[in-house]
Amino acid sequence: MNSRLEAQPVDAVDGTRVRRFTPAERWIHRTTAALMGVCVATAACLYVPALAELVGRRALVVAVHQWTGLLLPLPVLAGLLSRAFRADLGHLNRWGPHDRLWLRAARRRASGPRPAAKFNAGQKFYAAWIAGATLVMLATGLMMWFTHLTPLVWRTSATFVHDWLALTIGIVLAGHIGMALGDPEARRGLRTGLVSRRWADREHPLWRP
Repeated sequence: MNSRLEAQPVDAVDGTRVRRFTPAERWIHRTTAALMGVCVATAACLYVPALAELVGRRALVVAVHQWTGLLLPLPVLAGLLSRAFRADLGHLNRWGPHDRLWLRAARRRASGPRPAAKFNAGQKFYAAWIAGATLVMLATGLMMWFTHLTPLVWRTSATFVHDWLALTIGIVLAGHIGMALGDPEARRGLRTGLVSRRWADREHPLWRP
């Protein structure tokens, strides 16, 4: 009986909840998060001496880091088969006057309303930044991996960019996780696909599920 209810539009089942993410979208997020976590963990083991000594087996850690980095874009590419995921990419790429108001209020730490559609301006900015950073990390990582394909000066520059961008990604991811820990309802939406209508009206008043 529960499976039949879940297959129906949530509003028709329970007026207090709305569907925020489909199973495919939740799978994409979880798989990408897992791959990103392995990339960050193996990078830490490669660059932090204490962790390198603790883990050992550097060649294995390098191989895991390289292949995980190559696999990182695959969940998103596979997700393009999902109509809901493509629609959400459209939402993330669509900016409006309300996004400027949201950013202004967030920058001033104002307590007033922060208008947002399905995704707020902070989420849009993060999605765009992490997507671009992932592509840069992939390109520079390939230059470092296949050393015979590019000149030495390119590889040197790629190593510099890769290392410092990796540190930046780690800091940004920590902030992203911290924001998620502070919003249980948002985490519930990613875990179950459902959020309360009250939360949706408060945090995303311009969103019309």
